Amino acid sequence: MGLKFEIIIADDPFEFARIGVDIFISSAKESVQRHGQFMVAIPGGTTPTPIYKLFAVDEYCSKIPWSATHIFWVDDRCVPVTDKASNYGRALENFLDSVPISSANFHEMPVYLQSEQGASTYELDLIDFFRLKHGEFPVFDLVFLGVGADGHIASLFPGSSSLNEKDRLVLAVKGSDSEIDRLTLTLPVLNNARKIIFLVAGKGKAQIVHDLFKRKQIKFPAQLIKPVKGDVMWLLDRDAALLLKETTIG
Repeated sequence: MGLKFEIIIADDPFEFARIGVDIFISSAKESVQRHGQFMVAIPGGTTPTPIYKLFAVDEYCSKIPWSATHIFWVDDRCVPVTDKASNYGRALENFLDSVPISSANFHEMPVYLQSEQGASTYELDLIDFFRLKHGEFPVFDLVFLGVGADGHIASLFPGSSSLNEKDRLVLAVKGSDSEIDRLTLTLPVLNNARKIIFLVAGKGKAQIVHDLFKRKQIKFPAQLIKPVKGDVMWLLDRDAALLLKETTIG
């Protein structure tokens, strides 16, 4: 884990979502003030869904500088956008179709291509958008990350050779529980972000949260998140934080 990190434990699902949206809004405003744009990478899954749905609520939507916001994905499955497993498709359903953002400002992964071609294409898209020179990595202003019960992040799974990648920005990988092709950002890209927020909710995540904070030996991909220039925050709900004690996280 990063040297600097903060833990926030939300009391209920609405507070969890509200805090997540507040972080998004404050990061967006700070980034636009700093360099005129806000670049964020988001995950799929069920945990961030309540946050995404609040984006479309006027109280919050009106505070987000949508015209300067560029949305990327940390990973996605190579399935049609209409498939429930599509991270991009769920984002469209949960907020993108309901907020005043141009389609030119969301940068979905090209999952319709062959997986390796899709990875190369998205990598070139990142290089072009961020105007990267050889050997450079994009700097996202904010990255939201979920954590699997096995400690995986994005589509970087325990024991995968993708965890050793040092140069590529995007990889084609397989999921741990299926043969569905996926595209994922690599660890060097994630660790180059200005701010990384782990979003973890539910009793099913309590054990992995406990293990991540207790274990000193590197075992889980989530432990490899160590930003080179940014901050780490853990946003947990009470169920996910069930097994934590002050001695565990102190």
